[in-house]
Amino acid sequence: MSDSSRDTAQGAGWGAAERGTYQRLMPARTEKLSWLDPRTLWAARNGVLASWFGDPTGRTRSRWVALRAAAGAPADKPIRRDVPDRFSFMVIGDTGEGGDSQYAVVPGFLKVARDTEFAVIASDVVYPVGSADDYGRKFFRPYRDYPAPIYAIPGNHDWYEDLGAFMRVFCADPPPLAPEPRPRPLTRAWWRSLLWHRARPADEQRLAEARRLRSAPGQQAVQPGPYWAIDAGPVRIVGIDTGLLGTIDAEQGAWLREMSRGTRPKILVTGSPLYVDGEHHPCPIEGGGTVDDIVRDPEHHYVAAIGGDIHNYQRYPVEVDGRTVQYVVAGGGGAFMHATHTIPRVSVGGVTERDFRCYPLRGDSLAFYSRLYGHRLRLPRFFGLTAAEATAVIAERLGIEPGRTQEPGARITRRTRLVASLLGAGRRPERTARFRLPVRKIYTQLFSPSSTTYSPPFFKCFLRLDVGPREVRLRCFAATGNRLQELDPPVEDEVVIPLPGPPN
Repeated sequence: MSDSSRDTAQGAGWGAAERGTYQRLMPARTEKLSWLDPRTLWAARNGVLASWFGDPTGRTRSRWVALRAAAGAPADKPIRRDVPDRFSFMVIGDTGEGGDSQYAVVPGFLKVARDTEFAVIASDVVYPVGSADDYGRKFFRPYRDYPAPIYAIPGNHDWYEDLGAFMRVFCADPPPLAPEPRPRPLTRAWWRSLLWHRARPADEQRLAEARRLRSAPGQQAVQPGPYWAIDAGPVRIVGIDTGLLGTIDAEQGAWLREMSRGTRPKILVTGSPLYVDGEHHPCPIEGGGTVDDIVRDPEHHYVAAIGGDIHNYQRYPVEVDGRTVQYVVAGGGGAFMHATHTIPRVSVGGVTERDFRCYPLRGDSLAFYSRLYGHRLRLPRFFGLTAAEATAVIAERLGIEPGRTQEPGARITRRTRLVASLLGAGRRPERTARFRLPVRKIYTQLFSPSSTTYSPPFFKCFLRLDVGPREVRLRCFAATGNRLQELDPPVEDEVVIPLPGPPN
């Protein structure tokens, strides 16, 4: 097994390395998606409009589910996968940027996924607005050689065109929704409707050609709607749709409570993580309660909750009523990298820094951003930190052990401390209460979206879950874009999750 980033800097993808072969999989011409392009920001405006003028996704989701139910696919019937008690499946989140960072994940993903029964995409299948015309390059082409079905839950970007393309691709091509009545003038709903981004007509020939890339019978997966449950072997996998704003409507909340009953062990897959960046986000349900209330209820037997949306890997083993629930962020499947170096020393839900895991390591994240902005500001000698320098200054600021064995010559200087501060490197909890949220928001909304690069290391990742009668082994694999990690994807984190036994 090759070194991971916890072993060596080379395992993280630093240093002179041979680029992987992933570019052979890419189209001859690839559009570069810029998240700071005003045209992209304007097209992706619906999330902001929903927060200002009211979120319509619950009503729209209900209409889609009713449409599928009328066609014979009711949401209250779990998908049943005829698999043995021991089987494996993949989870990959926030995939669809369509460039180097997405395709760099594919060779390692295919290698690790060879004998798996199916895969799940957790959030944001296609960027920037979930358009049908983008599915060929950002879904069908990259995963055309994965021989098993792929299920998906939408992210906020898939909702920017009211989920129409997502429903066509994953939910048996239902007819479009009928137009809704025009709202009364000058109401909040009227302003939202006036400014709302709507889908352009799809290029039907283009979509048909794209579908042929994954047309084998064994690759087909039909799900009842944007949320679903899969019964496979000893577990139930429950996928929920958190829409534009990271919440769920009352109808889906009632469905989730129903699907969560019973003694079968369960794994939640959600578009928005419940623990992320050292904070707890329980996910409110319209009408009362939260998704995490349901996960924590001992009668529901959840063992893990995996969320996309944030483009890195994090894991929080939270003790709940005498058992451990693994809360995982798994959004590193192909989009720009959200920083981990802004995460303060973890102390949340009883989880401390000793138990917390993330990828990329905070030091690698800081080194990545320092080089990126050093290049863009044309100050590479001042801003650019080596991986060893970044690792050392993060350990000092957080008061933690370094993420990997320190390399010789890793000096902490005034310059390294200043660069770490300028780039928002996390601090100890007692020093971050005032500035924690603003720093995280600035990086999430401004710095991280501009971090797309076209050369390794990319610090992408995907999950493999091996299910047995008594336990689930969850592993996070890295994809850097380098040939070494492409041939032998390193394991960045691994945990064995016990499954509750049958009741006495």
